[in-house]
Amino acid sequence: MADNGRTLTLHLGHDELVIRRKWETASIVNDVLVALWFVIGSVLFFWESTTTTATWFFLVGSLQFLARPVIRLSRRVHLQRIGSDDGGASADF
Repeated sequence: MADNGRTLTLHLGHDELVIRRKWETASIVNDVLVALWFVIGSVLFFWESTTTTATWFFLVGSLQFLARPVIRLSRRVHLQRIGSDDGGASADF
């Protein structure tokens, strides 16, 4: 795994996955995971036997909602450190 500040390159065998704008990508992945936890939790609430499992999925989704501002804050701190003019405020996601 190599990171030059702008891209993240993951080597998967003979293939490469290049991720640009890693903070935005992290935010998108987090949002997708939140949605999945809540959808799975909602489906599991259809049966009484899976209510406890559904509750855990909702808890995990709720904790990931907490991750959203942490990702945004991390991005702002990173942009401040590298000397971005606006600190990331104009391109916040």
